Amino acid sequence: MCFDIEIGKLGYDENKAESYFQYNPDFLQSGKLTNLFPDTGIFKRIAQTQVVRRFTGETFRSLPPMIADSLPDMFGNIIFKEWMESANKDYAKISVLEQLAYVSNRGMGALEYRPEIRIPKGSTININEIVDVVKQVLITKEETYSESLDHQSLLNVFKIGSSAGGARPKILIAENKKSGKIYPGDVYYGKEFNSYLVKLNLADVPYDREVIEYCYYLTAKKIGITMMDSKLVDGKHFATLRFDRRHGLKQHVLTACGMTGWDFKDPSVSSYENLFDLALFLNLPHAQIEQLFLRMIFNVVFCNSDDHLKNHSFIYDPQKDLWALAPSYDLTYSLNPLINFSKVNRALSINGKRTDITFDDVQVVANTYTIKRMRAAIQKVQDAIPFWLEDAKSLGIPQQIIARIKEDFIRLI
Repeated sequence: MCFDIEIGKLGYDENKAESYFQYNPDFLQSGKLTNLFPDTGIFKRIAQTQVVRRFTGETFRSLPPMIADSLPDMFGNIIFKEWMESANKDYAKISVLEQLAYVSNRGMGALEYRPEIRIPKGSTININEIVDVVKQVLITKEETYSESLDHQSLLNVFKIGSSAGGARPKILIAENKKSGKIYPGDVYYGKEFNSYLVKLNLADVPYDREVIEYCYYLTAKKIGITMMDSKLVDGKHFATLRFDRRHGLKQHVLTACGMTGWDFKDPSVSSYENLFDLALFLNLPHAQIEQLFLRMIFNVVFCNSDDHLKNHSFIYDPQKDLWALAPSYDLTYSLNPLINFSKVNRALSINGKRTDITFDDVQVVANTYTIKRMRAAIQKVQDAIPFWLEDAKSLGIPQQIIARIKEDFIRLI
C-alpha cells in the first residue's frame, strides 16, 4: 500500500529464496503514481507476476530492493523479542514476509504492508501469529507516552522500541505541539505532532557521538546543505525532524540502494559517479546536482567516510509524479576519535579512489556533471572548519577529541 492505494502483492518462497511481485491491475489502469518505483531495471509496469531472484544476501534478502528498504535493521521491540523467545524462534529465521507484516503501517517512508486475508495452506510463514503480535505492540504503544521531551522520557519510549533501522540505538517519537508530551513515533503522526528520529546517547562509548553529529549538522547547515531541523535533547541526544513525515502526512522515500538494487556493501557499485548518474536519470534539477556535489565535498573535507548508498535518499512528490533529492542525514565523523587510523577507505569512491582524495579527483567529477562554481564550493566548505571548531568547543566536546577529529580534516585547496 502507498497513500491508501493498493500498489500490488508480494509473495516469498522460502525454499527457493526468491520473491514475487504483481502490480494491482486497477493501480496500473488508474495511471496514477507512474513514477512511484522508477524504471531502474527492477520492475516493469506490467500486470503479470514478476519473479525477483538476483537480490540475495543480507542487504535485500531476496526482496525487491524498494521493498527491502522498509525492513528495519533490527526490531528493538520488547514484545517482538518476547514473542520470538516464547516461540523459540531465531531472528535470522524470521521470514521477510513476517517482518513486513510486523512493520505494517509503522515503517519509515510511505509504503505499508498488510497480509492477505487468506494465507496459503502449507505455508511455513505464520502471518496470523505476527498480526497478533502487532496488535499487542499497538496496544502497548498506544498506552505509552511521557510528559516532555527529555532524557528520562526518551528512555521510557526506548524500552518499547520502534521501527527505526540502523546499528546505533535510535527511536522514533512524536511530540505533541501543544502539550509537549511525547509518544511512540511509529504509531502517532499527524499535523498535531512534530515527528523526530532520535539517536540516543546511552554512554556506551567514552565520547559523545550524538554531540559530534549535532556539531556536524550545524556546520552543514551553515554552508547550505539541506537538512531537517535538529536539536540536542538534554545536551546529549540528537533529535532530527523526519523528512518522511511532513505536514502531518507520510512521504514516499527510497534510498539509492532501494531505488536501484545497488548493494551498499558492494564496492563495485559504490561511487559518487553512480549517485550523480542516478540523480540525472531521475531528472533532478541542476541545483540539486550541485547540492549533491556540495555534500560530497563536505564528506571529504570533514572526514565522513561512511557516506554509503543507504545514506543518500530521494523523496517523491505524488502530485507532480517526480523525485527530488531528500534532505541530507547521517553527516558526522564516522571513525572512533580514540583510535589512530593509518588509512581509511571511503564508502563511496571519487574518480575511482577511496583514499587520498585530491583537488584533481573532485575536479574530474565537477567537469563530468557540469558543476559551475566548483572552487567556490570547495572553499565554502573549507572556510567552515573554524566554525566547526568553535561550535565543538562551545558544545563541550573534550579538547583532545576535537584535536583528533581535526587531524583528519582534508583541505583540497
